[in-house]
Amino acid sequence: MPQRKLRPWTVLVQVVSIAIAIGLGLMIFSKRVGAQAEPVAKGKGGAPSMLASDAGTDAAIAGTTAVGDGGKPPEDQLEDAIVGADGGVPTHEAGEYRSPFANPKWGKVADVRVGMVLNDITSYDIHTGAFVADFYISLTSEREMPSMDLMFPNGKPDEKQVIADKPTFKLYRFTGTFTSPPDLRHYPFDQQQLTIQVEENTEGIDQIRLVPDQSHTHLEQGFEVIGWDVIYLEAVSVVHNFPDRFDHDDLYYGRYEFRLGVERYGTSAVFTVYVPAIVIVLISLMAMWIPFHRVDVRSNAGAPMLAAAVLFHFALMQALPAVSYLTRADKLMVGVYLSLFLNMLSTWWFFIVKDENIERVFRIARTLVPVATVIIMVFACVI
Repeated sequence: MPQRKLRPWTVLVQVVSIAIAIGLGLMIFSKRVGAQAEPVAKGKGGAPSMLASDAGTDAAIAGTTAVGDGGKPPEDQLEDAIVGADGGVPTHEAGEYRSPFANPKWGKVADVRVGMVLNDITSYDIHTGAFVADFYISLTSEREMPSMDLMFPNGKPDEKQVIADKPTFKLYRFTGTFTSPPDLRHYPFDQQQLTIQVEENTEGIDQIRLVPDQSHTHLEQGFEVIGWDVIYLEAVSVVHNFPDRFDHDDLYYGRYEFRLGVERYGTSAVFTVYVPAIVIVLISLMAMWIPFHRVDVRSNAGAPMLAAAVLFHFALMQALPAVSYLTRADKLMVGVYLSLFLNMLSTWWFFIVKDENIERVFRIARTLVPVATVIIMVFACVI
């Protein structure tokens, strides 16, 4: 029976490979430390902003009926508000809202239909969620609109072209940079939502209600986002309520959101993430058929593959921002690490059993380790 000892260079290769793997592994997971979840937009009293269809909102945005003389700029509406005996923030005694920026004299709410045609999206950066968008936006109403100043809460327009500016119809073309926080939990099979938010915050919902015009919400012919597949398109109306900025700050503001859903191409995800990981595991499993008298070769089949797995994982993470959760790619690599560790354990097992049991250990490991590896990898691929 051969003596169970490793050559010095074999031990050195294993020690160096494991040290590299541990060091790079710490670098990868240290990227997770300190990453914070995106804050939730809060409304009055700390409550999240509500969709226009949420309970209680319909009453809030229902048409306010009062005899009126038309919309006024915010500074004029402020002049109409009444200052109390003790001073402080002026308020309106009439109407539904006490805010000094309300306009109880306006009359019925103007339903402004918002349409959007998205021409192009370029320079999408998964690290920051930023993208450059070029689009047309139309505003149409059956009655005269009050003064309007469109703003983009999640972006900044670089160019604005006024095509039409009439009391009941306005058409603009914008080009600007916008940001939508990426969700990478399912990476590399992730879906992202690119959002363009349009808000009118000079006039509250007592004067203007933004209504998505679904019949005029489209993508330009031939539209595409390079590297991504378009899966859905939607437009919604949202009620944005600021946290209280002052006393009687009870006026809500209309917000329109254009949402474009995109997903990563599945074929690309499989061949860039899953195939390399599985190849690393298969190469390491070849050591199961190397007998004990070639234990130096068998040992060197595990540790280098561990280092290769960590280097591959590190390269994957370089393409993504730091997040506070594990992606599907992370879970896959955890399965790879467990599989490689089982492989290395099967080799170390030779050195803790008696000489007469070595052949038995060889047969058991050759059967159990591949089966356990398949179970681990299947589980890592589906969770």
